[in-house]
Amino acid sequence: QVHLVESGGGLVQTGGSLRLSCAGSGRTLRYAPMGWFRQAPGKEREFVAVISTSGGTKSYADSVKGRFTISRDDAKNTMYLQMNSLKPEDTAVYYCASGSYSSRWSDYTSWGQGTQVTVSS
Repeated sequence: QVHLVESGGGLVQTGGSLRLSCAGSGRTLRYAPMGWFRQAPGKEREFVAVISTSGGTKSYADSVKGRFTISRDDAKNTMYLQMNSLKPEDTAVYYCASGSYSSRWSDYTSWGQGTQVTVSS
């Protein structure tokens, strides 16, 4: 099973940008679709974005479409989430996951520990 570690979270003002990284170890991520999810306090974990094994197919939640971009660099065994035009409602713990091209977190087989993103108004 692959071990995933997220990084890049932090505190940013409304309208700002952050880039999250998800680094894999223990196994290559090359053959696995991967996704990003987030969970705000008191809310259920929700889908953010997913990317296919080749990186050629991507899908986004409506709430982030046009602002967030998912990408992957298999040579570095890393996936990214570029977040622009951030809003206070983007505040959440962000998790990366591997193993499925799905918007359901239960379909994935490996999860990271999460990284906190806080957007101040």
